[in-house]
Amino acid sequence: MINFEQTHPEAIETVLLVDDDTFFHIACKRLMQRSGLVKTLICYPMAVDALAFLSRSDRPCVDVIFLDINMPKMNGFEFLEEAVTRFGTDFCRKLVVMLTSSLDARDVARAKACNAIDSYVNKPLSHEHIASIAGKLKAGREKLG
Repeated sequence: MINFEQTHPEAIETVLLVDDDTFFHIACKRLMQRSGLVKTLICYPMAVDALAFLSRSDRPCVDVIFLDINMPKMNGFEFLEEAVTRFGTDFCRKLVVMLTSSLDARDVARAKACNAIDSYVNKPLSHEHIASIAGKLKAGREKLG
């Protein structure tokens, strides 16, 4: 878990990054730190480990999940199916961003058909993507009141 010193009013409290590319973890850490829009980043290279983390009662509340599609043992879609089965409607309240290098039209169509996925973003992640997601979270909080 990486905590950043952020004071931006729209900063995302906690981001979970599930991606098997550890170099991508480093790039995301730098980007999120520089953006000022993320307070805490939690990274897991394996989807099964991220599920175990989400099952813990002592974990922080996760606001956004950045999820890769192509990972060993359990891919991003399998992760989502298992998470929805385990956590039900509580999981569906998370903002899930499919963050991937896959340009396969079948992956895009499958992601669009999945109610648990908020958006589909091709790598690399940018400051604009993070700002857009932070804005969606803020708008959602304002609706909830």
